[in-house]
Amino acid sequence: MNIYPAIDLKDGACVRLYKGAMDAATVFNKDPAAQAAAFVAAGCNWLHLVDLNGAFAGTPVNKKAVDDILSAISVPVQLGGGIRDLATMEAWIDAGITRLILGTLAVKDPALVKKACRAFPGRIAVGIDARGGKVAVEGWAETSELGVIDLAKRFEDAGVAAIIHTDIDRDGTLEGVNVAASSELAAAVSIPVIASGGVKDLDDIRAVVAAGNLDGVVTGRALYDGGMDLKTALKIACEGDA
Repeated sequence: MNIYPAIDLKDGACVRLYKGAMDAATVFNKDPAAQAAAFVAAGCNWLHLVDLNGAFAGTPVNKKAVDDILSAISVPVQLGGGIRDLATMEAWIDAGITRLILGTLAVKDPALVKKACRAFPGRIAVGIDARGGKVAVEGWAETSELGVIDLAKRFEDAGVAAIIHTDIDRDGTLEGVNVAASSELAAAVSIPVIASGGVKDLDDIRAVVAAGNLDGVVTGRALYDGGMDLKTALKIACEGDA
């Protein structure tokens, strides 16, 4: 199981939001590249990046910060936020992004997501961000009437590399990851599912491992606040306990 340390980018800095609210951002590091290098030094095999400004703008905004991160590390990176067309996808892949996370497009233009899967095999993930069990889009500013599992099933056999399932009501709260919801989603589809939102401590990592059907977990604030040691978390993910 993989652990994906999260670097959320707002105005060029590394921040964490509280329940997805842009006006509730806490700046943790003004040098995202240094933060990325620290995570890699601790042993992570992947990084999870979000262009928060881009998610609201519908186009990449924090490209310089992403480029700086890519120059500083060598592990694969998945990126979401403001990716709305094939040209943007191609530009990010050419820049060195391993996997692109498409959220708003998955709801508003699923045909384009499927086209992207064909154009960039193994490089496309779907971000399903849920508020009260319903899918949110446009940087979580809008909530649709679409259910999480209903959306995920639209992409069965489309070639999606992974689904990143985020419980917005827990994101940045340190209230514990919603393992039950993510595991239920994983049981409903054949696409690998990565849980996200609310990770508090090592017990959350153990819970994700114990679920048995989750491919990984994204964690941010627990690492920044010092409530969870990344090296120990990675050991649990690899060995099942620590």
